[in-house]
Amino acid sequence: MDLRALYMYAAVPALLLCSAATFIQSPTDVFGPVDLLEPTPSSARDFGAVVSDPPFAIMRPGSAADVALLLRALSSSAKPRAPRAAVAARGAGHSLQGQAQARGGIVVETRSLPRNVVVVTAGGEVTSARAYADVGAGALWVEVLEECLKAGMAPVSWTDYLYLTVGGTLSNAGISGQAFKHGPQITNVLQLEVVTGNGEIVTCSPTESQDLFFAVLGGLGQFGIITRARIRLQHAPPKVRWVRAFYDSFETFTKDQELLISMPERLDYVEGFMVLNEHSIQSSSIAFPAHIDFSPDFGSDGSKKKVYYCIEFAVHDFQQDDGYTVDHFVELVSGEMSYIRPHMYSAEVSYFDFLNRVRMEEESLRMQGLWDVPHPWLNMFVPRHGVARLKDLLMDTVLPGHFDGAILVYPLLTDKWNKNTSAVLPSTPDGGVMYVFSVLRSADPSRCGRRCVEEILEQHRRVADEACRAGGGGIGAKQYLARQPSQAHWRDHFGSGWDRFAARKARFDPVRVLGPGQGIFPWTDSATSMWR
Repeated sequence: MDLRALYMYAAVPALLLCSAATFIQSPTDVFGPVDLLEPTPSSARDFGAVVSDPPFAIMRPGSAADVALLLRALSSSAKPRAPRAAVAARGAGHSLQGQAQARGGIVVETRSLPRNVVVVTAGGEVTSARAYADVGAGALWVEVLEECLKAGMAPVSWTDYLYLTVGGTLSNAGISGQAFKHGPQITNVLQLEVVTGNGEIVTCSPTESQDLFFAVLGGLGQFGIITRARIRLQHAPPKVRWVRAFYDSFETFTKDQELLISMPERLDYVEGFMVLNEHSIQSSSIAFPAHIDFSPDFGSDGSKKKVYYCIEFAVHDFQQDDGYTVDHFVELVSGEMSYIRPHMYSAEVSYFDFLNRVRMEEESLRMQGLWDVPHPWLNMFVPRHGVARLKDLLMDTVLPGHFDGAILVYPLLTDKWNKNTSAVLPSTPDGGVMYVFSVLRSADPSRCGRRCVEEILEQHRRVADEACRAGGGGIGAKQYLARQPSQAHWRDHFGSGWDRFAARKARFDPVRVLGPGQGIFPWTDSATSMWR
């Protein structure tokens, strides 16, 4: 079918579908230069590669106005016969389980929006107190970094992988090792431009249209499509001292991590990961320039496999001649840690290379043909009291000798998160500390076919159900970047925040046009898809 047969009346807010030979009005009369296009294979595929829901069409908007026109037409309920379709915003396509897909609907590719990055300073002087960057939501974080560095500045909070879009991470949370100090990316946003499900273009901030502002941040694409964002900046250091230390005790590993996050005046980044096998050491060291002379005994065949752990932290090095020395800070910090002596390693790298470290791992996996494979991942926020139990739950489903990927484990402070956003956190009565558990598994098709992937996903579902159980001795964890199997699961996920989330949906996307891939609101209950 020629999708140029799909057109919109300017006067009547209804989307009509005609045959290729009988369209009455050109789409350009309504959209200007924007057309709805035939879907591409990528519009039904994401990084997870476990869900594929083809849309009917895709849209490559050139402006927020294009997106608004589409959503106004689709969300209109002025006429009973007005057909509707669901819309998903897709950035760089790194969703895990079809969250940015729209079966039978329309995928809006935000990478086609203007991606310019404008660094703004106070009175022409670059000061971290008042500097910010206005960026297009379709820009990749690496593009933001490159442009900000030209002014000697950078955002304060990051994701581990920079080839994600600004709008995509702000719709979730955006976390990395800086979040213990600065909070997630959604805590460091000053202003947004959003197109709501009603098709309104709204500029919002903590003081202007604040309900929409906080709803959209961590809102899983349910309330609007972010088209621009204003991001807080700080001075960028030229160098970073990057340190790794190894452990053979999970208790000591987490105790030292909590020690490190209590030193925000000394450290700028804290993460950690489980060392399951030799592959874990080798694959995680691709971007780490220092030689690691660590060859632990993982256990012989037939014996219980032993697991090790690694803390990594980083200190910004501004290379100032004022008595400030990064090496002195590292020495002070390491003297209080209880790692396996002498297995601490450090390297000095450029700030850009440190933030872009995962890119080297990606390039290595691409060379092995192991990047575009299924990724049955599990990401969780776990209250401090449940970290050891969750680790044990994971070990019951992971064979350390046959695990391809990484398991990240590191602490965050919940008081660095703004509770007005839509992001969901576990209850943390023991000091506000929660842990990130990210099981970043790759499924090599030569060893793990479709059935194997489904078994892994089912294992993860059992772990998540057990970990998220609250009360009665449950851990009370919350999933991150998840696609829940039912609306009942979503209600449990949001807990006491469900009513607020549902009320925001009713206000900003009452016809439930947006975010069908999340499966939170079954929009077909109130409207019949024209392409079903």
